[in-house]
Order: sequence, then structure tokens, then C-alpha cells
Amino acid sequence: MQTLKLVIGDKAFSTWSLRPWLVLKHCDAAFEEQVIHLDQPTTAAQIAAHSPAGKVPVLIVDGVAIWDSLAISLWCAEHWPRAGLWPEDAEARARAYSVVCEMHSAFGALRTECSMGPDHPMVGPPGPPLIPSDALSKDLRRLVGMWLDCRQDWGGDGPYLFGRWSIADAFFTPVAARIRHYQLDLTAHGDDGTAGAYCATLLSQPDFLEWEQAGLAERG
Repeated sequence: MQTLKLVIGDKAFSTWSLRPWLVLKHCDAAFEEQVIHLDQPTTAAQIAAHSPAGKVPVLIVDGVAIWDSLAISLWCAEHWPRAGLWPEDAEARARAYSVVCEMHSAFGALRTECSMGPDHPMVGPPGPPLIPSDALSKDLRRLVGMWLDCRQDWGGDGPYLFGRWSIADAFFTPVAARIRHYQLDLTAHGDDGTAGAYCATLLSQPDFLEWEQAGLAERG
């Protein structure tokens, strides 16, 4: 049996760490968890001891490092094929690949203007409403359009983006937390209520609630 250790940042605000943690939980994987507190004098050295990239998350499998949230998720899909981490339908699966990769590489305004950190956690009560810039509004319109299309075309089997929970939902859960924290108005960006309901579903998912409780405990 392989020994797994997931090295992550603070649960209160490490969005990249949340994604593979949710994936591993969905697989019912047995894994050790190590939290490294970010933005501390010793943070870089602690992470470097585990991750060649110098970033979290990193999954240590029998002493071998797999870094980057997408790489970890792909490894999980390979090793737990029965967990249903991707949609079964080939067309839906191709779309899921696309939206996950787009989330992984794009939405720069969302990441910049709605950053997560000690003063802007993804757990707990929201902050004051943010008036989005034109760039952020463009990102929000893209998100809303993407979510509406996926829910309309493939969401019939359940409340998630492709019906049943998938890696796509793991990757968009931190986005839903950003939207909640910054009180972003999705209806002003084309939402008919579908995107808002999807966000609520992600933030009420049991594994995320477990993560959230741990993040709140970190903050005292």
C-alpha cells in the first residue's frame, strides 16, 4: 500500500491546496496531511524540503513528490478510476478537461483583485462587497457563461457542473469561496440564478465544510 502525504498551506486561504485535498477526500484516500503556514520567515525553507517547485500543494507518494494541484488531481484519477473524477461521457469529459485547464491557467483579474490571504480568508463571514473592474467583470462573465453552459448541457444527473462531482468542481470550489468573500454579484454578469446555486452547492459540500471548519480553527 502506498504511503501518501499531502503538504498544503493554511486552510483559511490556500486555494491551490484545497483543490487536491478535495480530490483525495473524494477518492476516500488515506493520506497524512502536513500544513505549512504561509508568509512566515521559515515558509520557503519548509516548502523546499518537500517540493522542487518551492510551492504547495505537493503530494508525497512513497517519498516521491508530485507537485501542482492539477498534476496531483490527474494522478488521483489514474489511481482511483472508480472514483468518477471525470465525467463518463466522452464529450462531457473533454469539456471538463477544458474548463479545468482554463481555470488553472486563466482568470488573472479574479486571482489578482480577489486574492485570498490572512486578511481575505475563504472561510468565515464575507468581507465588504467589491466593485469589480472591467477586467474582473470580464472574468466573471466568462465564469457565469461557462457554468451555465455546462449545467445546461451535462448537469442533469446532479447539482454539480457535470451532474456528479468531478475534478472540475474541486477546481471551482475556491472560486465560489472568492465570490462569497468579496460578495460578487453574478446576476450583474449574466447569471439567471444557476451560477449562484452552483456556488452554494460547492460551499455546502461536506468535504469543503470539513476544510472550512479546520480553516476557522486555524484562525482561532
